[in-house]
Amino acid sequence: MTVKIQDMPREAMDYDVVIVGGGPSGLSTAIKLKQLDPELNVCLLEKASEIGAHILSGNVFETRALDELLPNWKELNSPIKTKVSKEKFLFLGKSKSLSWPTWLLPSVQQNHNNYIISLANLCRWLAEQAEALGVEIFPGFPASEILYNEDGSVKGVATQDMGVDKNGNKKDGFEPGIELLGKVTVFAEGCRGHLGKQLIEKYNLSEGKDPQQYGIGFKEIWEISEQNHEEGMVMHTAGWPLDNNTYGGSFVYHAENKQIFLGYVIGLDYKNPHLSPFDEFQRFKTHPAIKKIIEGGKRISYGARALIEGGLQSLPKMFMPGALLIGCDAGTLNMPKIKGSHTAMKSGMIAAETINEHLKKKQDLSIYEGKFKKSWIYGELHTARNVKPSFSWGLILGIIFTGIDQILFRGKLPFTLRHKHADHETLKPANEMPKIDYPKPDNVITFDKTSSVYLTGTNHAENQPVHLQLKDPNLPINYTLEKFDEPAQRYCPAGVYEVQNENGLNKFVINSQNCIHCKTCDIKEPSQNITWATPEGSGGPKYGNM
Repeated sequence: MTVKIQDMPREAMDYDVVIVGGGPSGLSTAIKLKQLDPELNVCLLEKASEIGAHILSGNVFETRALDELLPNWKELNSPIKTKVSKEKFLFLGKSKSLSWPTWLLPSVQQNHNNYIISLANLCRWLAEQAEALGVEIFPGFPASEILYNEDGSVKGVATQDMGVDKNGNKKDGFEPGIELLGKVTVFAEGCRGHLGKQLIEKYNLSEGKDPQQYGIGFKEIWEISEQNHEEGMVMHTAGWPLDNNTYGGSFVYHAENKQIFLGYVIGLDYKNPHLSPFDEFQRFKTHPAIKKIIEGGKRISYGARALIEGGLQSLPKMFMPGALLIGCDAGTLNMPKIKGSHTAMKSGMIAAETINEHLKKKQDLSIYEGKFKKSWIYGELHTARNVKPSFSWGLILGIIFTGIDQILFRGKLPFTLRHKHADHETLKPANEMPKIDYPKPDNVITFDKTSSVYLTGTNHAENQPVHLQLKDPNLPINYTLEKFDEPAQRYCPAGVYEVQNENGLNKFVINSQNCIHCKTCDIKEPSQNITWATPEGSGGPKYGNM
């Protein structure tokens, strides 16, 4: 039922620092702040029902930032246990595979001394460390609005109103959002952050930078037979099922308890609107080199998430009046390493140092940039800067160039390749590209989107405003369907978007309850007609061991 009640004023809470996002960058900021000054009043907001519930990553973890943040992490019962013991790299043809010697891989892609972990579990553990230091953590409270002072500086955020129906009416039990006001607000929402995107536009933070680049990453956890399991093994592949002009590749990480983390990443700069990233991932599992590992096993988890891959050329300015933008909200992932956790953590630690000096010594937040450029994170991203743009020439030329750039010159070539297009600009018209015939799932090795989304535990409160907003509701049918065969039907990994025919008329349907918060639609829609906004608190997936 809906009730008409008078507008209720929002409660305001004051803090020294407000952090938006409970991933590795936000939690590292919080921990470092309290290490520097235990008296600071710090709160952290997380839109998921609990810390870690929206975290999805491969993940082979480099401990460099954690070694600095919590040097005694091994004594603190951290969930970092499985050390990498062996590595493989395969080039896949349609039915054959070629093993590439790992000593011929760039050092940046080698993983000795790294660990196979669940990033979701690492974040849960980091949250425990933060709370022990006195950080106030509020899961289930999505920051939905940026608050500004009269001079245009960021003053904090407001959380989502709870108990609003899809027409915007207040339901029985309505609760207004809360204003969280900070002397500094840190935006650490992860890739394609809803608020970070607004800040980049408002403060023109990407002026002079290349268009940001993204990928979509899929992950499944499988329990496999003991004879197929090699704890500590890390394997990557390139090639089939993607063509030479589509960037992507796989990972197979052998974790503890006879589990493997199986995943696939596809660059969202792909050109063919008929391509379905989800179905490419499912097809990849049918390759003999992969199928023999998982055959007889059981899939127990599924998830998908966009990755930010533009690197140094696309990294926006990360400070603005009253706020900092860090981690994957800005784009600190090291693409050739396929790692963003350690760089996100380091960016958060630099943010904490910046804020501490800002509050104590009245230093401007712009000192963040200088600190960032003097740190090892900048060196990493500078060394890696030419790898992703080189793959715009195709897989073979990209691999050859990467070998020259990373092995011979160690990332120190005297030029920087540019990203020329945003991902939403790269699709060709559907009638110019070949259709792709994907086989039906066998429900043993390959699966459909519906059963996959079920494994994510995704849930959204019924009768709430649709959080996937169309700028022009008519555009999908009147333009995108005809020109691009409405690619949202295929690029979404959760079956959110459909074109249904009712009485001879096509209708664009948004099944927002299926949304797993991957943000792919916000990135890839060719007219930028879809905006992902925060749904009501605690909505979305509930990832366990991802």
